[in-house]
Amino acid sequence: MARVLYNLLMFTIGLTQRIRVLGYWSLIYGYCALCTAVALLKLWWNIILRPSTTFQWGIRETPPACLNDTSLGTHCYVRIKESGLRFHYVAAGERGKPLMLFLHGFPEFWFSWRHQLREFKSEFRVVAVDMRGYGESDLPSSTQSYRFDYLVTDVKDIVEYLGYNRCYLVGHDWGGTIAWLFAIHYPEMVTKLIVLNCPHPSVFTDYALRHPSQLLKSSYFFFFQLPRFPELMLSINDFKALKGLFTSRSTGIGRKGRWLTAEDMEAYLYAFSQPGALTGALNYYRNVFSSLPLSQNDVKSPVLLLWGERDAFLEQEMAEACRVYIRNHFRLNIISGASHWLQQDQPDIVNTLIWTFLKEGEGRKTHRN
Repeated sequence: MARVLYNLLMFTIGLTQRIRVLGYWSLIYGYCALCTAVALLKLWWNIILRPSTTFQWGIRETPPACLNDTSLGTHCYVRIKESGLRFHYVAAGERGKPLMLFLHGFPEFWFSWRHQLREFKSEFRVVAVDMRGYGESDLPSSTQSYRFDYLVTDVKDIVEYLGYNRCYLVGHDWGGTIAWLFAIHYPEMVTKLIVLNCPHPSVFTDYALRHPSQLLKSSYFFFFQLPRFPELMLSINDFKALKGLFTSRSTGIGRKGRWLTAEDMEAYLYAFSQPGALTGALNYYRNVFSSLPLSQNDVKSPVLLLWGERDAFLEQEMAEACRVYIRNHFRLNIISGASHWLQQDQPDIVNTLIWTFLKEGEGRKTHRN
């Protein structure tokens, strides 16, 4: 009798798990279908309003001068033996000084850290990487090449190639996700962790599933699962949607922020108008659902989390929730009026807060600037 009850219990547990998995993927594919329908309506409306320009966009052939600004650093390349991939990075500051490694988000590239490269090169060897699939780094064609474990290993390989075994790691958006994961899996290689507008991956997963408002804000995650169509929608009307991410009232840099200049915007259009550039960036999203939830969560490094109060994509409540996974000092700074594009929006405040964390930075208070 006991054996029968045990088998029945195990069957019930297994059935419950399968139902949860089925529900999870049903939610994902259902939301993908909904987002596709909305995108098709937007495309149809664009064709009606601008029939002659909707499908016009151009590859920028020449990089703007700001991408070759010598005050930002030297352009370098490294080919990692294990993966076979070539990575592009911009480096400044004296070799031998502590390494500060910057990881960008979507849709960005090394240039998003220009204000920080100038600021921290006096005391650090600063390196801003084009992550795989971005900028002048290699763009693997397979979606599976953008799994979390590969992205984390890229960071390890780059740190070691640069001749270091530890670094101050700084990440924003997708770069923030990889920075969290790197700190989880290689705690001995992270002196201090600095993350901008990106929650701990487990916080994001738990919060989004419990809060429909965040799920709605993250609808692009589902839309980006589709092949080719997201690339088209980001390209039409000469990359209007891409420009809007940085400049629109709802998602762009705030009125008090440091707006992108026309040349800055051309730098982004140069990077993402190149063949395959949008696909490489979007492939990060096309692996995310199969990579969560995480099997490990604890972060043992001191952590500074900077958060723009006006982030249009991520709800602020997730910032404080990150505390539960951090086994060291945790400092959270919420910056009033700042957008998701924090290091470009409010570079002076961001740089000051980073300096404070680097010099003194062991605290557990939440500050509002």
